[in-house]
Amino acid sequence: MNSLKYPLSNVQVELLKLFSTNLSENDLKELKILISRFYSQKAIKEADKLWDQKDYSNKDMDKWLNEQS
Repeated sequence: MNSLKYPLSNVQVELLKLFSTNLSENDLKELKILISRFYSQKAIKEADKLWDQKDYSNKDMDKWLNEQS
């Protein structure tokens, strides 16, 4: 038996326990969407926090979007 070079993270262990049976393709798709939403909400929350800390405005965003690269 091959041993892992890197230990599993706590979330990997929990997911393995939780999903020890096969999911239908539809359930797997729904799970992927759920996980994607979880991480996108966390990213939005952090971006909003940074936005407030830096006191950015919509005018700043418009300026950035219209800058030539």
